Amino acid sequence: MPEREASVYPKDALAGRDDLDVISIEQAPTLDKLFRKRVALSGDRVAYTDYDFTQKCWRDYTWQQMATEVATYQSGMRKLGLQKGDHVALRLRNCRHWVIFDQAALGLGLVVVPLYVADRPDNINYVVDHAMVKLLLVEKLTDWRELETAEGETPNLRKVVVLESCQTEDERIVVARDWLEDSAGELSQDLTEPGDLATIVYTSGTTGRPKGVMLSHMNILANAHAGLKSVAVTPQDVLLSFLPLSHTLERTVGYYLSMMAGARIAFARSIRKLSEDLSKVRPTGLITVPRVFERSYGQLKTRVEHTSTFQKWLFEVTVETGWDRFEWRQGRGHWKISFLIWPLLDRLVARKVRLQFGGRLRVAVVGGAPLPLSVSRLFIPLGINLLHGYGLTESSPSISINTLEQNRPATIGLPLHGVLVKIGDNDELLAKGPNIMLGYWRDEAATTEALEDGWLHTGDQARIDEGFISITGRIKDILVLANGEKVPPADMEMAIEEDALFEQSMVIGEQMPYLTALVVLNQNKWKAVAQSLNVAENDELVLSTDIVEEFLLERVRRQITEFPGYAKIRRATFTLKPWTVSNDLITPTLKIKRSKIKRHYEKEIAKMYKGYETFKPVAQKTNPNP
Repeated sequence: MPEREASVYPKDALAGRDDLDVISIEQAPTLDKLFRKRVALSGDRVAYTDYDFTQKCWRDYTWQQMATEVATYQSGMRKLGLQKGDHVALRLRNCRHWVIFDQAALGLGLVVVPLYVADRPDNINYVVDHAMVKLLLVEKLTDWRELETAEGETPNLRKVVVLESCQTEDERIVVARDWLEDSAGELSQDLTEPGDLATIVYTSGTTGRPKGVMLSHMNILANAHAGLKSVAVTPQDVLLSFLPLSHTLERTVGYYLSMMAGARIAFARSIRKLSEDLSKVRPTGLITVPRVFERSYGQLKTRVEHTSTFQKWLFEVTVETGWDRFEWRQGRGHWKISFLIWPLLDRLVARKVRLQFGGRLRVAVVGGAPLPLSVSRLFIPLGINLLHGYGLTESSPSISINTLEQNRPATIGLPLHGVLVKIGDNDELLAKGPNIMLGYWRDEAATTEALEDGWLHTGDQARIDEGFISITGRIKDILVLANGEKVPPADMEMAIEEDALFEQSMVIGEQMPYLTALVVLNQNKWKAVAQSLNVAENDELVLSTDIVEEFLLERVRRQITEFPGYAKIRRATFTLKPWTVSNDLITPTLKIKRSKIKRHYEKEIAKMYKGYETFKPVAQKTNPNP
């Protein structure tokens, strides 16, 4: 039974505002109706800004232009004989074609399956097959060729549409321009209902293969509208979209919520060019993962360290004064006389930092992984409003968020309007509301385990103080990488240890940019391997030599090929010294003691992440006013 249930919600950010243009769920109860309503209201306004790589320039597209292209795609889909309820997929970088294909499919009652561009080909084939996809959109012919030559069959796939022009004799492949030739018409009307399945989003679970989260039109719309009640978005806002649209946070908040609010979206060219795109687009809003600001944090701290003593002092005073102003405005501090010099500090220091993000950034919603308090305490004082939130793909995805008026950076914020949360057995955070998934596609057992009487088991341990939620731990040791991707270490360790050479293993990567592993070798098996490599079998130092380390690392990687592409082990430390009950590294039941092993190999772990500044979550205080 719950220990405590949250009943405190954020102030309604939509109340009393006359500068908004929000489309209500009553006006548009499905995602395709939302698009048509926005076209009707804002047809001549710019909807999207996309980069034309052929002409090497940015181009604007109005809502009406988008509607025309959506109607064309729908005509092409009808020619293929697709029926309501059929599944279609797309593997594209963020661009207007992602939206066009998505809206065309939704308007016909089709179910959209987003694929990660960077995922491993055999994993994508698994998803395409498991989801019974009939139509696939890719950017280049080579994108399809790498899927075609990878492991896995896709018997349900009828047609592959390629955006770029190409030559092929494969009957399943068609160039988008040829496929859409002579296709035109009006947007489909009223083929969907709020409870219809809109999308299947595959996410890593407790097994090697991903699970397909089923979300309805209402699941996503309810979450988007609740998000707007927490953080209002206006038609004057411009969002830079750079997280993959296959990521539910970017899709719900950066795409559907923005459409609901009438904001403009600009698609970033790439992560590598993000700094340039921030300067060009000058967004007022970002949807991001902590890693983006963690990198900026490290770069900024490094630059400050190389300045004069006076400049360091000036920077520290600016951050300290800015934080005090933030706390005062949040009602948690007192007014100080130092605030009188803020205009000067802002001009000399804070404004220069904001210019790195375009100079107009009003809000940055941060989710997908824990946001270190140290990062918030650097950027918030400088006028960059980081709003840390929390959610799962299974919750469409947002469950809670901090707001501009109610921001406690050491927490994951208040529940969204309409979302119930409570603390269950083992301090597990449970959530319930119209945003909770329908279940897992073709996996009743997993659905039954995750949902109980409508409550979603998040797997995270938490506590609630005055409505604000703090995550305190994980029930199942799921690792969350710095980019927000989730990895089940126990399953990967089992896969590694299927190779008889590897006796024991532990995967590491919480809040890190990549995965590493600690691996104990089977001494008897190692003897034969050492002889083949012509190295000493009993010399522990041999295991750290480049040739041996690379050989063993490649062997580890072969064991985890069935896991998602982002679950790649970059570095590993190998040892011949087993973890035993006597050295207190495993329990009597042979379970590894993760925290003790990490402490035991602290130096080795630091070496595997050399050059990367780690960010440890600050321990949550019982004081609700951090």
